[in-house]
Amino acid sequence: MTDHAVILQASVDLRDPHDCTDSGDALALLEAVFDAPVRRRADGGYAPALAESWTVSDDARTWTLTLRAALTFHDGRPLDAVAMAASIARMKRPDVGATLGAPAVWGQYLAGAAIQAVDARTVSITATEPLADLLDILASAYAVPPEVDDPDFRRTPIGTGAYRVESSRPGEEVRLVANPHWWGGPVENAGLVFRCEPDADRRAAAVASGQAALATRLRASPQRAAVERAGRFWSGYTDPTSIIYLLNAAHGPCADARVRRALTLAVDRSRLIDTVLGGDGDGLEGFVSAAHFGAPTPSGDGAPGDGAPGGLFDPQTARALLAEAGHGAGLVLTVDTPTRLPDEAQALTAALGEQLAAVGITLQPRVTEDRVAYAERVRDKRIGDLCVFDSSPMSTFRVLYEKIDSRVAGSWWQGYANPTVERLLDQARRTVEDGARGRLYGDAYRALQADPAWLPLYHHRLGVASTVALDTCPVRGDGVLDVTLLPALTGGEGERT
Repeated sequence: MTDHAVILQASVDLRDPHDCTDSGDALALLEAVFDAPVRRRADGGYAPALAESWTVSDDARTWTLTLRAALTFHDGRPLDAVAMAASIARMKRPDVGATLGAPAVWGQYLAGAAIQAVDARTVSITATEPLADLLDILASAYAVPPEVDDPDFRRTPIGTGAYRVESSRPGEEVRLVANPHWWGGPVENAGLVFRCEPDADRRAAAVASGQAALATRLRASPQRAAVERAGRFWSGYTDPTSIIYLLNAAHGPCADARVRRALTLAVDRSRLIDTVLGGDGDGLEGFVSAAHFGAPTPSGDGAPGDGAPGGLFDPQTARALLAEAGHGAGLVLTVDTPTRLPDEAQALTAALGEQLAAVGITLQPRVTEDRVAYAERVRDKRIGDLCVFDSSPMSTFRVLYEKIDSRVAGSWWQGYANPTVERLLDQARRTVEDGARGRLYGDAYRALQADPAWLPLYHHRLGVASTVALDTCPVRGDGVLDVTLLPALTGGEGERT
């Protein structure tokens, strides 16, 4: 009988492989079972996966993928170019690719694209518009068999990944066994059990006692100390989800760029992180993080507003901008907040209100307990002056296109328009050379520092607890646990270490 090492997550969900999700818990499972043409590297770039190589045309419209030889699904059926093309084409469907409040995310990029198998190992994708960042989409183009839409598929799905599903109890656990025919070679663990434990303290305690081999999404305070006291191991990482406030740039005071800029300058992010997270966070001073493609690397000694840590807190300039905008005597803003996702939303709004009071801004909170209803309020653009939100895609291109481009007016767009940023995005879409495209995104970053679309605040700093030492943190820069990087684990069913 195969030994199964237990991995504890806050949620365990075998969802449709082509759902659009940035949930680290969901993606850890998906990427254990399924493969896409490319796989995100630890440094944020892309490595070959099902595709051993790819090329893109000079006009950035046609991508050609060359698949590895002799690829198979878990049941032995071949994965050839026809199956891969069908999997990518499925992402175009209007009923596929939904995320909370936003339908058919992938379709907005792939609709109208010609996707075909050129030969047994070659797939051609010709988009209707230049799409130099198509790899950001193809990283989610998991290869699936034709029966993917059958009602029972998600209980024991068939993929091509390093592990196949042995059994599952929806929402509780998924049992995996290693795929001996995986293209990436043997993995260290013959079996894994992903088990749901919503309580972070209990996840940490289970690793400390040896009931589990590994637990994810833990907070350093107080869970790290408990783990290390038991002789276990801790690996820290920064979660890529950006905690922000969307600003209503269509109506009210935040339609004025001076007010938006003043808000970004009025916040001491280090103090906010200490107050709300007990220090377990990293400040965010731009529309994307320093780990995003094209974003400048913070140096720590920059001038106000250039994106360097500590460079964006300038309350004196914030007061001057508010006065110039006609709010020298004070300003009252209505802020929408949920009660979870992020879980600290209400405490965050209270702490933010204390800081903004120092520059004459008063926040009036409006709380929505139903998180789906909250997302619908934001999507329908019925927010007050600002609202607690997050920005999770690791794709600089997707953030600009879906959330900032006024011509798209996507689900989370709130009335912002900046012709300079949109021109840079258009140029980037046509620029196939990575270095040149990265510089264009850097220019867009700086333009958005001068004219912010939203109020960026921080990333959570999290950790993985394990019963064995890990040479490197197995959580990639996109916040996903990559089980193919794990050493042989101990700790699990009936086992104490």
